Amino acid sequence: MKRIPFTVNQQLKIKTTESLSAVLPITLIVLALSVFVVPLEVGTVAMFFAGAVMLIVGMGMFQLGAEMSMSPLGEGIGVQVAKSKTLFFASLIGFLMGFLITIAEPDLQVLSNQVPAIPNLTLILTVAVGVGIFLALAVLRIAFKLDLSVLLMILYGGILLLSFFVPGEFLAVAFDSGGVTTGPMTVPFIMAMGVGLSSMRGDKNAASDSFGLVALSSVGPILAVMVLGCFYHSADAEYEATKIPQVETMKDVTNAFAVKIPHFIQEVLISLLPILAVFLIFQLICRRYHKRQFWKITVGFGYTAIGLVLFLCGVNVGFAPVGSQLGSELAAGGSKWLLIPMGMLIGYFIVKAEPAIQILNKQVQSVTDGVISAKSMNLALSAGVAISIGLAMLRILTGIPIRWIVIPGYLIALILSRFVPKIFVGIAFDSGGVASGPMTSTFLLPLCIGACTSVGGNVMTDAFGVVALVAMTPLIAIQIMGVRYQIKLNKQQKQITPEALIPEDSDEIVELEEE
Repeated sequence: MKRIPFTVNQQLKIKTTESLSAVLPITLIVLALSVFVVPLEVGTVAMFFAGAVMLIVGMGMFQLGAEMSMSPLGEGIGVQVAKSKTLFFASLIGFLMGFLITIAEPDLQVLSNQVPAIPNLTLILTVAVGVGIFLALAVLRIAFKLDLSVLLMILYGGILLLSFFVPGEFLAVAFDSGGVTTGPMTVPFIMAMGVGLSSMRGDKNAASDSFGLVALSSVGPILAVMVLGCFYHSADAEYEATKIPQVETMKDVTNAFAVKIPHFIQEVLISLLPILAVFLIFQLICRRYHKRQFWKITVGFGYTAIGLVLFLCGVNVGFAPVGSQLGSELAAGGSKWLLIPMGMLIGYFIVKAEPAIQILNKQVQSVTDGVISAKSMNLALSAGVAISIGLAMLRILTGIPIRWIVIPGYLIALILSRFVPKIFVGIAFDSGGVASGPMTSTFLLPLCIGACTSVGGNVMTDAFGVVALVAMTPLIAIQIMGVRYQIKLNKQQKQITPEALIPEDSDEIVELEEE
């Protein structure tokens, strides 16, 4: 009995160390900016560092909890759905799980609070229905072995066409909604569900088909919110800026976090209870997990809950106010064009702090047997997000409409999908949704809003959309990596010619045979 806690503690130590290495770069960047570029009050910096500590511990606990609970639950449900011979039942389970997981997604709560033109519950339910419908579609795609690239081209073609009929003030929010729904709760579950679904097939395309569920789940919210945007208009909406708590002592810092913790405990419990209920019902019906596995998953839910509370509290109380103030101060000075390189630098490192990124990268490395390493995935995603933040800052300074960037970007991504191995298509479109997680919605979005407010821009049209851009650029970056992989593979195959397989002494062998 003493061996299991020791193992869990060792895993928690590893996860916390990984979180420290992910959060430390962005922390040092903010510290450097506060010293040399944007002087920040000592109290604000103290709030930021306290938030960073909570973020590191919370992300470590969340990652461990997700591995212990969400991943085995998602894979188990995927296997059971794959065993079902009734497509209606399989798609219904896909819809219900997509709906419940989305309601439990903390990132969606953040976005709903930023859009005052639509009641929070209306936006959340609309997005949840969109995810549910398209997760059901993803289940059917695996069952019928449909080509993901073709399906994505059709769906995104419809999105781009519909974008011309959606009010401009609402378009960026619609694209952002597709990014926030694939956060720390949904990604581990949906990706594991894809592995479970494809594992029952056993054909050569099973591994590549295990990816793509996150990609399709990101399409549903965009279409759903676009339709909703035709009925709700945000012209009269006003964004409520992030308030920075006034602190003078460390006791004030502690109190600022302590006041918010009960709110996040309530939010996380409400989010997790439906999923916990699904787990219990699933276990009662299928009896899939033996006693030890059952308790391990239960403990995993506990780690997930505590980790999410610490993570959300650290990010919302410590990180978001600093992001808003940094953006405002950088844009207010005479060197406002520094927003672009500074934003790119922050974007390059901040994606490493996304909880679901590490889960995706390790799963990619495992499924591809190391052909696509976690290190190369991290590099490609960091480069993609850096470019996206640079484009977001450029939009704030120039007022470029988001469709001028999103439409060409998705066209490039869809064209590339026809020239790369299938597995890269699923990974690329999955990574786009994963990259736009809690750090994007609670640090980068306030950063953009603060900058936009300072330069006198329109927050709804110019600041919103950063989540969409963060979700878009990895699609191109990962597929470019796939093109390079395909070129390298083709060169290796050309080097193995029939002549190369003939031994150098083959002429002597022929002469001996003639004698």
